[in-house]
Amino acid sequence: MKNMGFTQRIILGLLLTFGATLAAHANSGGAAWDKAPDRVNDKAALQNGAKLFVNYCLNCHSAAFMRYNRLQDIGLTQEQIKSNLLVTNAKIGDTMKAAIDPQQAKAWFGVNPPDLTVIARSRAGAGGTGADYLYTYMRGFYKDDSKPTGWNNLVFPNVAMPHVMWELQGERRAIFENVTEHGQVTHVFKGWEQLKPGTMSTAQYDQAAGDLVAYLQWMGEPVQNTRVQIGLWVLLFLAFFTFCAWRLNIAYWKDVK
Repeated sequence: MKNMGFTQRIILGLLLTFGATLAAHANSGGAAWDKAPDRVNDKAALQNGAKLFVNYCLNCHSAAFMRYNRLQDIGLTQEQIKSNLLVTNAKIGDTMKAAIDPQQAKAWFGVNPPDLTVIARSRAGAGGTGADYLYTYMRGFYKDDSKPTGWNNLVFPNVAMPHVMWELQGERRAIFENVTEHGQVTHVFKGWEQLKPGTMSTAQYDQAAGDLVAYLQWMGEPVQNTRVQIGLWVLLFLAFFTFCAWRLNIAYWKDVK
């Protein structure tokens, strides 16, 4: 160690830190993130996700950077938005604000529920995209009577948020097993036990969770599909321009030796 240079010590420190982080994650018993279905281009899924968002999320969470009339981009008319999604006295040009009073929310949950406008973009990590995280999170709730809300989450242990969609999924219990390895006890998740059925089957609930996550992903960047289309045309233009410049360069210098 004494003969190591400064750069080598920094690299060794980073490797040790990275290894410790991986070990801590492995010992936490947290769930690996499932791959979220790609439905950002599916307008039917986005419309269903918007309905689920208004019915189950907007009671506590705001989307303060999204206006109701922007939902026309996913195929809804103004009349459909007014009839089905404006559940408060909000106008179609207003932003999507939570119905709950922020002070009451903080008193009930300990923290003010976060704004969800860009939640899908902010939750990306080593486990996958933000959509992967949210998809796994919405399917990771289980009954835990030791918690104030009566619920816990496999992806976000000790979360203050209750399972707002429990009527759809039903009540489940998470099965854990204590595994001893190298003298260390690890709390390992083994599976689920269904306590009470929901109004949806497991496949139907996964479908609904995928639609909700797709809407949250779209809401974080409503112009993403247009951006991708424009980007393709820009790349094609640059490729064509590069070819023209290359041929022009050959023609210009062909008589120069």
